[in-house]
Amino acid sequence: MNQATFWFRVRDSLWFLPLLYGICSIIAVSVITALDDWLVPQISDSIPNIFLTGQSVATEIYGSLITATLTMTTITFSTIMVVLTTYSSQFSPRALQDFMRSKITQHVLGVFTFGFIFVLINLWLLSENDQKELLSPFFTILIAITSLGFFILFIHYAAHWVQVNFLIGTIRNDTSKIIREAFEERTYGEHQHWDHSQIENIRKKDRQTIYAKRSGYIQKVDYNYLINWTTKNNLVLEANFQVGDYVPKGMPVFYFWAFSDIKDDVTHDKFLTIGDERTDIQDIEFSMEKLVEIAVKALSTSINDPNTAINSINRIGGLLSELAGNYRPVTYYSDDDGQLRLIMEQKSFLDYLYTSFYQIKHYGKDDISVVYSIVEALYKLAIVSDNDSLTKEIWNFNNYILESVEVSELSSMDYEHLKGIMEKFADFCGEELNW
Repeated sequence: MNQATFWFRVRDSLWFLPLLYGICSIIAVSVITALDDWLVPQISDSIPNIFLTGQSVATEIYGSLITATLTMTTITFSTIMVVLTTYSSQFSPRALQDFMRSKITQHVLGVFTFGFIFVLINLWLLSENDQKELLSPFFTILIAITSLGFFILFIHYAAHWVQVNFLIGTIRNDTSKIIREAFEERTYGEHQHWDHSQIENIRKKDRQTIYAKRSGYIQKVDYNYLINWTTKNNLVLEANFQVGDYVPKGMPVFYFWAFSDIKDDVTHDKFLTIGDERTDIQDIEFSMEKLVEIAVKALSTSINDPNTAINSINRIGGLLSELAGNYRPVTYYSDDDGQLRLIMEQKSFLDYLYTSFYQIKHYGKDDISVVYSIVEALYKLAIVSDNDSLTKEIWNFNNYILESVEVSELSSMDYEHLKGIMEKFADFCGEELNW
């Protein structure tokens, strides 16, 4: 694992920010205690009495604030558990990552950690200090007020997160960002095609293999580092996976052909991240699957909320529209000198279409409102795609969606409603509708 990936994981872990706040709390206690011991006795006459507190009053303040901080922390953890339970049972277990990685959640826990450690250490130091006038209780009160403000903020924030529409919107915005980052301009070369004879000549050489060092999901590929590494060692790599795939330990993840002596150890740790669970660092499909799971859960007989499913379908359609506008079927990657360095097949646009709707099709085929919403989303996707080949793929995929619908058995209004959108769809795609 390279250093950037390590710090990325540490930064997004639940314990990192509370630990950082705890360390800052210890530093703050040290500074304020030094002020009480060295500065306050010298300038106490110049400090307004409102900022100074006696030892007995300070003891009462610290005791009360420790209890209050623990109470707020307990309620916060209880609220977190309620949100997690709601996500698991009604939305998508995969969406738990989004809530737990939220900076507000982590900063709230961090502030409570800061406040509790600050008050506890001050109370402990107070028994060793017979000073009559102290400045530290004033700062403790400010920290307590700040903690209360963060507590109110978290309750407001958690109330939004348990609303399914807010969650759907958040996932949609995060996935949109991932799509933009996945297809932004690169410093290395990206190509859809490459000279076939050159590739054949490369593959005639002795092929070597890089094996997965552990089992897990492919979470991230550091393309910049990988291209630089292959250029330095004069290699051509061919990936045997796609981001989001599960690989068992010992599975070949890369094949490579060396054209000179290799300078570095041949290992994937520095440019490939394998983890225990899928993440949305580079995995567009995984992010979209969260919306799919919310839609499928909403269509279950226990919940029976087709409007939530329709909302998810509309957001999926919007993401597919963004994907269609940015999608590049890149397979070959070259260095600054135009030399082939990496062969890695990407997911096709049809793969994203299929992943987005095949489960919703299966569970929602008996609800005409869901079927209509899928057809409408595909129709709008075809309009904005501005690509004849993609439009053809979308039309064919729409026919796949309708294979599970008994059109002849629809009631008159349902039939006319669906036929209306299909006629517009067929007219736009230049196809004939035989209904």
